[in-house]
Amino acid sequence: MIQLKRVYDPESSDDGTRFLVERLWPRGIKKEALHFEAWLKDVAPSTELRQWFSHDPAKWVEFQRKYYAELDKEHDALEPIRKAMHHGRVTLLYSSHDREHNNAVALKSYLMKHT
Repeated sequence: MIQLKRVYDPESSDDGTRFLVERLWPRGIKKEALHFEAWLKDVAPSTELRQWFSHDPAKWVEFQRKYYAELDKEHDALEPIRKAMHHGRVTLLYSSHDREHNNAVALKSYLMKHT
């Protein structure tokens, strides 16, 4: 099972293995304060794609298409998440304010289709 959580939300005992899936470190969070297994920068959208999308819901469908194409090339980078999924719950941590249109939502969808 994969769940999503903002980095600003409190940690929970049922989070399972936590992965930060952002290219940039989240604002206002100290590195020692965020508990996670790994920071998987390479599974986050490229800088160019992130800047193009700019969290615009009107670009959501096209963002997902482009992001999935990037993920298709990052098979090895996804391996820690896939391995953790075999052992229990996984939580993908993201920093976006928009809980419906962000890379973690798209990544979860991708993983559910490709695992």
